[in-house]
Amino acid sequence: MDLEARIHSEHPDELRLWLRLLTCTQLIETRVRFNLREQFATTLPRFDLMSQLEREPDGMLMKALSQRMMVTGGNITGITDQLVNEGLVERRDVEGDRRAYRVCLTPRGRKAFATMAREHEAWIADAFAALTSAERNTLAKLLGRLKSHQKSMEAQTA
Repeated sequence: MDLEARIHSEHPDELRLWLRLLTCTQLIETRVRFNLREQFATTLPRFDLMSQLEREPDGMLMKALSQRMMVTGGNITGITDQLVNEGLVERRDVEGDRRAYRVCLTPRGRKAFATMAREHEAWIADAFAALTSAERNTLAKLLGRLKSHQKSMEAQTA
């Protein structure tokens, strides 16, 4: 049973919409996790870390990776250790800071990520295949408005 199955018509529209968004997100994420595991013997956190590094050709500090991925430094260290052992990323010393490391994709890591990213893009396209192009554009605009509203509410509480 998914989150949405817990509600009924007497619940407010906003609650039903919230649970629909969560359910859709969870269903798509579950499919992506499954495909990454089956096709590439990897996990979503590993894919996400490589994705962050792919955007930064000079690599990233471990602390910056942790902040961007919104996980603990320990999580980043564990994933990085695995990827280093597989030759997909490398750690480089940071001049002037013996405690810090810059993490970069290796050429092998770039190639592996490019293959995964192409498949990932196809999976996401397939996830939205039930919607027309116009419907996807409308949904993106509506979610953009919702995101802006949330950010303005966040700014008010900061």
